[in-house]
Amino acid sequence: MLIDQNGEAPAGAGVASARVEARDVDWLSRYREVRGETERRASFLSPEDQQVQSMPDASPTKWHRAHVSWFFEQFLLGPRVPSYRTYDERFAFLFNSYYVAAGPRHARFARGLVTRPNADEVTRYRAHVDAAVDALLRGQSDDPEVAAIMEIGLNHEQQHQELMLTDILHAFAQNPTLPAYDPSWRPPAFARGSGWADLDKGIRRIGHDGDGFSFDNEGLAHDALILETRIAKALVTNREWQGFMEDRGYERAELWLVDGFATAQKEGWEAPGYWRRVDGRWMVMTLGGLKAVDPDAPVCHVSHYEADAFARWSGKVLPSEFEWEVAARAGDLDDAFGTVWQWTRSPYVAYPGYRPLEGTLGEYNGKFMANQMVLRGSSLATPDGHSRLTYRNFFYPQQRWQFTGLRLADDRS
Repeated sequence: MLIDQNGEAPAGAGVASARVEARDVDWLSRYREVRGETERRASFLSPEDQQVQSMPDASPTKWHRAHVSWFFEQFLLGPRVPSYRTYDERFAFLFNSYYVAAGPRHARFARGLVTRPNADEVTRYRAHVDAAVDALLRGQSDDPEVAAIMEIGLNHEQQHQELMLTDILHAFAQNPTLPAYDPSWRPPAFARGSGWADLDKGIRRIGHDGDGFSFDNEGLAHDALILETRIAKALVTNREWQGFMEDRGYERAELWLVDGFATAQKEGWEAPGYWRRVDGRWMVMTLGGLKAVDPDAPVCHVSHYEADAFARWSGKVLPSEFEWEVAARAGDLDDAFGTVWQWTRSPYVAYPGYRPLEGTLGEYNGKFMANQMVLRGSSLATPDGHSRLTYRNFFYPQQRWQFTGLRLADDRS
């Protein structure tokens, strides 16, 4: 993703805690692959599409493309290449996100007002950075410090690749013509399973064990108590969600957290995000345009408040992030990855022993550990190779423009 969840990086951002073996990675090929995927995703959009910012939580595609380039300029090229010449001194102010130690920055909510530099200029900026990184990697690809920055920089860019899709879908959903990001887009295949995975009471190891890349919020690995419970193998479907709607689920205050019900009333929620009635039929805005709601598909674009209310209506609960990880590690969950991020009932807090790194990159993650909820898995917008069992995504409970769904748990204790 992804993702920080304040519109800067998708899903579960954090400082790298990888044990990177520089000699084992062709960094130049990997860099080109990731940078190429960003441009592939942007290639479906016009310059006007790349400029739009439909809400403060979203950012223009043009800004995403420039910001990830600034990241390499700021943290890799500037400190390590004495001969590097910054493309444009003004870009640091425009394309810094929330790194206070890196200097002042343009207000996030106003990113869509910056029409210049235009999309073509951002393309030239990316090419300038790419040429410098290319030259650096040809000479220092075995430097472990370069490898560490490359690893986090590429994962950071993949997070923004996910945000590019979530943000443009929100923008297109506001357009009365309901344009398609990609008319040939099709949703991923999904399981049509059922049943429950039983979890026995016991102490289980949770979190990243230090082997390979992770963000810092995935550690430290630690022991956690899992109570006897069971977790649904399948994701909640649109058909099940429509049952909730038909039973006046959005109107029944007893099902909701008080803040959630107030939000639902204020926002006029009566269905998941991007659903709308057309000639008496439920339709949904997708990356392929407006489509009929598939009753058997996993429900998507629901907030934590909605997910929690649905669980109460079902007589169940949302799983904790620890329960999710244990079940996923055992291979017991259908569609754990690549369909929708899955809400848990766990607040986004630090694991025992967590300490943010010193320096500017230490701002990446730890300071967001308040008032947000954890999601696990990955979504249809998550780039290939950017998912793992310990990944912790996090969003505020009212947010639902991301590809977010749920599965249920049932306390057996």
